[in-house]
Amino acid sequence: MIEIDGSHGEGGGQILRTSVALSALTMRPVRISRIRAGRPKPGLKRQHMAGIDIIAQLVDAKVSGLDIGSTAVEFSPQGRRGGHYSYDVGTAGSISLILQAALPTAALAPEPITLSLTGGTDVSWSPPIDYMREVFAHSLQRMGLHVEVSLRKRGHFPRGGGRVSCTITPVEELTPLELVYFGDLVGVSGISHCVRLPPHVARRQADSAQSVLRENGIEQIAIDTESYQKNEDRHLGPGSGIVIWAESEQGAKLGADRLGERGKPAEDVGSECAHQLIDELSTGMAVDSHLCDMLVPYMVLAKGTSMIGVTKITSHLETNLWVAQIMLSVDFSLEGAVGGPGKLTVRGVGFSLRD
Repeated sequence: MIEIDGSHGEGGGQILRTSVALSALTMRPVRISRIRAGRPKPGLKRQHMAGIDIIAQLVDAKVSGLDIGSTAVEFSPQGRRGGHYSYDVGTAGSISLILQAALPTAALAPEPITLSLTGGTDVSWSPPIDYMREVFAHSLQRMGLHVEVSLRKRGHFPRGGGRVSCTITPVEELTPLELVYFGDLVGVSGISHCVRLPPHVARRQADSAQSVLRENGIEQIAIDTESYQKNEDRHLGPGSGIVIWAESEQGAKLGADRLGERGKPAEDVGSECAHQLIDELSTGMAVDSHLCDMLVPYMVLAKGTSMIGVTKITSHLETNLWVAQIMLSVDFSLEGAVGGPGKLTVRGVGFSLRD
């Protein structure tokens, strides 16, 4: 059984998600100890349990230690399967983080997989669902994997209640990704939303973001707004947010996002999001600081050498590479320092269900 120290590096839930996903794919048992040891409340949260539970169903795994607050988990996969799976995280546990955990396993499943998930779609410390369907899924498509993410209802902290369905069409093997420089900008798109709030909140977020983008010389902008009238709003609690993404002629997408907060002007939410995107674009690299670590499992599994340019090397990226090295002895090189732009080269193991 492979042993993973869950406190390594940034010591968050990413170690757990990546370790279990690669275990499920390779059919190699893994034990993760000291899970989230450096956090104020160490151990598993409900959203971590949800990700492991869904992966376990995909590979008929035997799991021990799957309890709230547990700091050690053993995961032993038995056999791959496809089909439809439903899961309610409870409250506002992040649906996006569950998808991060489950998608690598689903990518190389023996048959198509559909996930129906209930929880948080727009919550702190995780990618909004609009980012997942517009930026993350787009990048997976470039590697040959088709993932369709459909938003049924939004769910904000603390009540959640959001609903998302995700359909994954597996592939026999993933193709490598070569995406180093962003190239020439085509334009910026996005979506600004609010639920159980006045519709002008979404509009003000969008207008503020557009103003900042135009001040920085970007004219091709299309930010949609999404809001609901009181008589048709069936969401459990109020919330707002904005996700925008820049697309290049080469097909690269860089994303940025911000969530609304009680007492924070909608104009600040939109402008901060736009400034974040401007910062990402200023590096000239093709993969943003949130996406880079999420792509590691797929680059590791691909057949051939992947090379990406990242706008900012993060501790999450370094940690995910560390996990991949332990799980699959992958060969990679990372040029640059944490906090700055860099280039990542990964020589994939060419994993295939035919092997």
